[in-house]
Amino acid sequence: MSDCIQGAVPAAGRDTPAWAAVFSLTLGVFGLVTAEFLPASLLTPMASSLGVTEGLAGQTVTMTAVVALFSGLLAATLTRGVDRRLVLMGFSVLLIASNLLAAFAPNLTVLLLARVMLGIGLGGFWSMAAAVAMRLVPAEKVPRALSLIFSGVSVATIVAAPLGSYLGGLYGWRSTFLLAAAIGAVTLIAQMATLPRLPPTGAARLRTLGEVLLRPGIGLGMLCTVLVFGGHFALFTYIRPYLEGVAGVGLDGLALMLLGFGLANFAGTFLAGLLLERSMRLALTLMPILIGGAALGLAALQAGLPVQALLVALWGMAFGGVPVGWSSWVARSVPDEAESAGGLVVASVQLAIASGAAAGGVLFDLSGVSGVFISSGVLLLAASALVATRVRMTAS
Repeated sequence: MSDCIQGAVPAAGRDTPAWAAVFSLTLGVFGLVTAEFLPASLLTPMASSLGVTEGLAGQTVTMTAVVALFSGLLAATLTRGVDRRLVLMGFSVLLIASNLLAAFAPNLTVLLLARVMLGIGLGGFWSMAAAVAMRLVPAEKVPRALSLIFSGVSVATIVAAPLGSYLGGLYGWRSTFLLAAAIGAVTLIAQMATLPRLPPTGAARLRTLGEVLLRPGIGLGMLCTVLVFGGHFALFTYIRPYLEGVAGVGLDGLALMLLGFGLANFAGTFLAGLLLERSMRLALTLMPILIGGAALGLAALQAGLPVQALLVALWGMAFGGVPVGWSSWVARSVPDEAESAGGLVVASVQLAIASGAAAGGVLFDLSGVSGVFISSGVLLLAASALVATRVRMTAS
């Protein structure tokens, strides 16, 4: 391990995979995404404690997403001369500091400042994940490494809300942020012990983002990223109204189906890594087909609870591979400027979250939840056709 820590890893990667270092990145993703999701299960006690409305308390989530968008775009440029090991550990320090600040925040202003710090760490860390993975494992193992890293997202999705709600009820909402800070401390220690020196590569500047976007096939790939993530988030924002209003699922059934979605999402992350090693085009085409097909099936079929649960699980499994798939696409398509391209992916995802939820809201008001599911399903199938026929799968 000492040799790994002392030796610098070249841009081309390693002959033998550094799985311990990859796992330390998984911990980082888990800690950051868990902290991002915590307020969703704590809005009521947070608002009451800080003397604000739940709507204002909900802006803590918005603040993190907005800052993450800009952080993802700018992180590579602003840190272009710094060892990537130090940059990643710096994001972990921000994770710790933001959660400690949130835990002791006396008012909403301080809490929002804490969430700004989290957004910086979240966007920056996510944008560099693919580029760093390329340097920690051989080229043929990159999809598998990314599937491990982004399994942290799936685990955080499963545990953040119920863990936050449970601990918040027992010990108060501030205790959950202290736990998140402890996760950040474990992450930082793991990164210090396992990450090798990673001298910066490429020439990341603001104009690099535009240059990467104008390369043949990259702009279309980013558009497909927005379409796939946007279609998913339009659906997922309204999954509860569908399950309760259309499927007639009660609260206990809702919790079980969402748990099934999360567990399938976790499994899908690893299945996608295996599929990506065999055919990236097939993987990127198949995932939106499965999500879109599940959405159309949920909207059109009145097949009863078992089939509905199966379709929700299929949707969760397919989406588990989406972050892995598009991060792998970036690593293969822009190997010389993977950090800048990763920043564009982060921006695309944040744009997709906002636009997908907004468009879903308009459709919901116009045509109900079935209209959301049908429109999103058609959009996802159209995106899969673009991926299958037009998106480049290799560097230009």
